[in-house]
Amino acid sequence: MNTDPIADYLTRLRNASKATHKVVDIPASNIKKEITRILKDKGYILNYKFEETENNQGNIKIALKYNPQTKLAAFKKLIRISTPGLRKYVDTKSMPRVLNGLGVAILSTSKGVMTDKEAKVQKVGGEVLCHVY
Repeated sequence: MNTDPIADYLTRLRNASKATHKVVDIPASNIKKEITRILKDKGYILNYKFEETENNQGNIKIALKYNPQTKLAAFKKLIRISTPGLRKYVDTKSMPRVLNGLGVAILSTSKGVMTDKEAKVQKVGGEVLCHVY
């Protein structure tokens, strides 16, 4: 039994990028789908596809993005911030800056999953799920 599915999601992405896999399969959930959409929008992954399985949970197939010359992944770090044992919440005034604005913090807010910049524009706070840079 997995107690932290978001940490498992990030770990699968990290491990697949270290092993330079082209595609990684991850069990789907709504929050993982939203995080995947944000990673695609910000250019950290190449593409993704949702697949239905016989147990109705589904899978997310993620095509990882690499630099053609150096063969390094598009993201350097995926860090889980809020864990089940220690939740981290922020308001609009104390929004985190990841790598001095070059990275992305992904938040779960009352208006859905979004980046730190989108949350600041919409003036909502929430739980900081992870940092990506």
